[in-house]
Amino acid sequence: MTVPAPFAFAHDIAKAIASGDVTARAVAEAALARIAAVGGPINAFTDVTTARAMEAAETVDAARDRGEPLGPLAGVPYAVKNLYDVQGLSTRAGSKINRERKPADRDATLVTRMDAAGGVLVGALNMGEYAYDFTGENAHDGPSRNPHDVTRMSGGSSSGSGAATAAGLAPLSLGSDTNGSIRVPASLCGIFGLKPTYGRLGRGGSFPFCDSLDHLGPFARCVTDLALTYDALQGPDERDHACAARSVEPAAAGLAAPPPRIAVLGGHFAESTLPEAREAVARVADALGTTRTVTVDGAEAGRAAAFVITNAESANLHLERLRTRLDDLDPDTRDRFLAGALLPASWYVQAQRVRRWWARQLALAIADVDVLIAPATPCTAPLIGQKTMSLDGKEVLVRPNLGLFTQPISCVGLPVVAAPMMASNGLPIAVQLIAKPWREVDALRAAAALERAGVAAAPRPSGLDG
Repeated sequence: MTVPAPFAFAHDIAKAIASGDVTARAVAEAALARIAAVGGPINAFTDVTTARAMEAAETVDAARDRGEPLGPLAGVPYAVKNLYDVQGLSTRAGSKINRERKPADRDATLVTRMDAAGGVLVGALNMGEYAYDFTGENAHDGPSRNPHDVTRMSGGSSSGSGAATAAGLAPLSLGSDTNGSIRVPASLCGIFGLKPTYGRLGRGGSFPFCDSLDHLGPFARCVTDLALTYDALQGPDERDHACAARSVEPAAAGLAAPPPRIAVLGGHFAESTLPEAREAVARVADALGTTRTVTVDGAEAGRAAAFVITNAESANLHLERLRTRLDDLDPDTRDRFLAGALLPASWYVQAQRVRRWWARQLALAIADVDVLIAPATPCTAPLIGQKTMSLDGKEVLVRPNLGLFTQPISCVGLPVVAAPMMASNGLPIAVQLIAKPWREVDALRAAAALERAGVAAAPRPSGLDG
């Protein structure tokens, strides 16, 4: 019996367990041992759920021994951003304050669905405080570090999710994306990430950030694993008003279909990038056989609207913490919440108007194509602690501008797959594959075509064993 290597794909692990080549218990033990051995420098985990993992693995093994059909992720280790409720753990949401909350008495909706598919939860993951972050630098738990270079950022706010899956600590992980918090870590850490359509995946049992922009979604090291996980997570969620009546539309079975109509998204999305991002988009366009560029006006306004909406809604959510626990907040998070609390209501109303206008502009741009290509980040991973970077000869702040190209897309809730590759500077970077609402399958098919062509792949970190 050979335990799959740390960078084995989830679907291969599930197949090996189902066939009896390995036990789920052995896989879980190996995953927990790897977290203990090499997880320290990465700092991806805040909680390791050893007892729960072993119990879940033994349940999978017992079901197999009885000849029962197993789920598509049977025995596969996974981990979740610590804003997901996990029964028995306090839901930190990356904060100091939330550690005082009583442990959750039930799992988040998506955790329940991962378990129903046979997944084995191995822990909860580091993140930016209250998800208000693009860098992965948590003031309370320390930064999650990039597995490709531990002096560099993993990206946020789903920092631990990106780092854990890139480092081979968990084949699958779950994160959240409000303005880019799945796609930025996917890009900087070099893995696949899916931000679904707003309302596609249930948010029940997750700690909110900005209700009208929050999405939940998976990370994986290949497109098949991403699609299998996405399929397992789908379904209506009575705990989430945005997902109360959503139907299931499986994607994994259709990955071999020809890629849909493709174009490069120009204008704002072709500007303010470093050469690595431009090269990535060009490689993807060439591999997918498109020379077409679609330019749409208004992305800057859409991004500005996202800033205002995020700031206002999140500040309102945290007003009591601002009144009573100001000194327990990360100073960067605190200052953004304070600014949001002072925004005039008219600004928020106008931002929602701009958001609707920008959605119409983008809908026109994508009307006769199925997938648009854009950079995921303007650069590869900056150094931890780096405050500014140069874009187009201008010195700009790192933290907000890592979301330069993700924010305008989140603002209107379109589905996106972040597809990774290695950049010419030796670090990972990703492109966004942006589809029409509810057409996650088109973005996944485009990503699968890139994977088959050898263009998109999760580069393996060179400094980690296994």
